[in-house]
This record gives sequence, C-alpha cells and structure tokens, in this order.
Amino acid sequence: MEEKVLHILENNCRISFEQMAVMLDTDVETVRHTVEKLEKEGIIVGYKSLINWERTTAEKVKAIIELKVTPQRGKGFDAVAEKIYKYPQVTSVYLMSGGFDLGVIVEGKTMKEVALFVAEVLAPIEEVISTATHFVLKTFKDHAIEFMREEKDTRQVISL
Repeated sequence: MEEKVLHILENNCRISFEQMAVMLDTDVETVRHTVEKLEKEGIIVGYKSLINWERTTAEKVKAIIELKVTPQRGKGFDAVAEKIYKYPQVTSVYLMSGGFDLGVIVEGKTMKEVALFVAEVLAPIEEVISTATHFVLKTFKDHAIEFMREEKDTRQVISL
C-alpha cells in the first residue's frame, strides 16, 4: 500500500485522498493514515510543483556543478554536503560515483551570478579541491516530465 501511494503522489502530488482511495480500491481513511505515516517517518519530505521556467518571463539560470572534495574524518562527505546545501542558491546536492564526489544544482538570475557564487562561495570552501560548472541551456525532461510536448491543435477545419 505504501509503495503504491508513493508512486501515485510522485506522479501527481495534487491528487485527492478520495481519488487515491478509488485507484487503490480502499477507503479514504486508509489513504489519509498511510500518507500521514509516510510524512511522519520522513519518507515523504515535501510536495513541489514542477515549473517550466523557459515559458515564463522570469530570469532563471540553472547550473550543474561537479565538486571534488576531501571528506572529513569521522563524518565522510555528509559534513561537506551539509555546509554546501545550506546556501539558498543550492537546490540539490548529490553524492556521486565516478570522477567527482558531489553533484550540486545551483540556480540564479544570471550566468554571472551563478559563476560568482561558484568562484566566491563554493570554490573557497576548505574541503573543495576542484569545481566544474555546466550551465543548463534547455530542459527537455525533468522529474520524468517531458517539457517539449507540443500542444496539438484541436481546432477543426471549416471550409465554405
């Protein structure tokens, strides 16, 4: 039941308990109790809308920053990651395998703002060995949602 509720919420966090109950062939109270339990246990940690900012007039730049860092004795990468994710410009931090240790998603209003944040805030952190910045130029798909879906013209042709 819990896994099914999680999959439903992952695809549509605005769905009502009533709709989920119908989908899961159960009662509303069972769904409500399950969601509350998952929230209390920290499995559901938030609800968020996915916005295609490219279709708005808002100025927003996103960059993926690769960081090589020195883990702290007894704390590993957790202490360094916590130091980094406290900044409001940082939207995500991931421990990674491969050629770098942390993947950091940073957002700002301009490329210059993001570049200065990396140069003046992230790079000087004592545990940071190196950084590589990759600016996101266009989003095609995010969180399993396709951003490039073309809207179909449903108007009918009328000829006289």
